[in-house]
Amino acid sequence: MLDYSAKDDLALIEMAKDNNDAAFAELVHRYENAVSKTVIGMLGNGDDAKDTAQQVFIRFFRALKDFRGEAALGTYLTRIAINLSLNELKRRKRLSGLFFRPSESYPDPVIRDSDNYENELEAEELVHKALQSIESKFRSVVVLRMLQGYSTRETAELLGLPVGTVLSRLSRAQEKLKELLKPLLD
Repeated sequence: MLDYSAKDDLALIEMAKDNNDAAFAELVHRYENAVSKTVIGMLGNGDDAKDTAQQVFIRFFRALKDFRGEAALGTYLTRIAINLSLNELKRRKRLSGLFFRPSESYPDPVIRDSDNYENELEAEELVHKALQSIESKFRSVVVLRMLQGYSTRETAELLGLPVGTVLSRLSRAQEKLKELLKPLLD
């Protein structure tokens, strides 16, 4: 039996192109955590995130024959994950317009009306909710740069933005998150 874990990504991709399901399964195994972290960072933890993460690998499988290896596979999959997450956020926004009148607004993600909110919500959940409340263009930068650990240049390349825009969005996102998380910091 062939040990797929010893193969590099490009060798597995070539094998998968030749309809080797085990090689493709190894690629999914290698990158499912990174893809999940990206999608959950963008969408939150729920069924939509699970569906979107699955869709990333479906898209990759369909595009496998065209994959040229110009970018690292992790970068390529992250780009697909970001794009699909942004599409899902747009879909959510369209749907919310069907169910909420424009005068209604979403509740503040940081619950302040209870003296015991720290006991009600774990710090991680509070941070996650704050992250979900910022605009997707800022959230994508935070997810890639701060949660996934991509460099500023890599983040810019993944998002197709100038480095200065990434730095600006990161700074604005950090300020907004600091404002939302101020009760935790006090």
